Amino acid sequence: MDEKNILTSPSGDNRGGKVVIELQDVKRYFKVGSETVKALRGISFKIYEGEFVTIQGTSGSGKSTLLNQLGCLDTPTSGEYYLDGVAVRKMSKNARAHLRNQKIGFVFQNYNLLAKSTAVENVELPLMYNNKYNSKMRREAAVKALQEVGLGDRLEHKSNQMSGGQMQRVAIARALVNNPTILLADEATGNLDTRTSFEMLVLFQKLHAEGHTIIFVTHNPEIAEYSSRNINLRDGKIREDTINTNIKSAAEALAALPAPVDD
Repeated sequence: MDEKNILTSPSGDNRGGKVVIELQDVKRYFKVGSETVKALRGISFKIYEGEFVTIQGTSGSGKSTLLNQLGCLDTPTSGEYYLDGVAVRKMSKNARAHLRNQKIGFVFQNYNLLAKSTAVENVELPLMYNNKYNSKMRREAAVKALQEVGLGDRLEHKSNQMSGGQMQRVAIARALVNNPTILLADEATGNLDTRTSFEMLVLFQKLHAEGHTIIFVTHNPEIAEYSSRNINLRDGKIREDTINTNIKSAAEALAALPAPVDD
């Protein structure tokens, strides 16, 4: 097999528009004892406003390292990363943290909710560091975000009063409340059963249709069938970067599932 990257996009597609993420020959090396681990070996791509991109690969492909780069949790060994036009690599940790809070909404596999806090209180958290919001404005924004993900009737529920799918909806609302440039999901359906996973995909497709830019990092190749673009990693390199011209409907897939059986 040819060792060159297989790039069937983005040069041939018609997206255009604003570039919200750009990586230029990003490399990330780690010293482990006397060995140098080359986790990322020269990653370059652009992500445009309004795309729904899956990034996938098996264990050891580099996707977790790439996730840390995209989320401003780490910086490249070499190369450049631009988030909404801002160069990240030479920023201080504090400056990166500020940029991260402004530009990125995170959705994690394990939800990362505060167990003793209500849904509204969890969603308000990112706004606690935004001096443009007073307490009334924070609550209004949190309620609106929860309504957007279908949890307008669960505002005062705590984690132990919600299902896994409901907790993930709270996590998505929390990611959306700051109106971020990017919604970055890390294995966001990894802990969910099949039906609930498709319910989450329905929600992500709804958010995509509303214009949100979504990056969904996953080991599950099936997720790519529901996104607009897929980037596949192997051995720290991009092996495929393809536009999905036949996006499947998660709502149709959900409707086709067998009816749930009561215990």
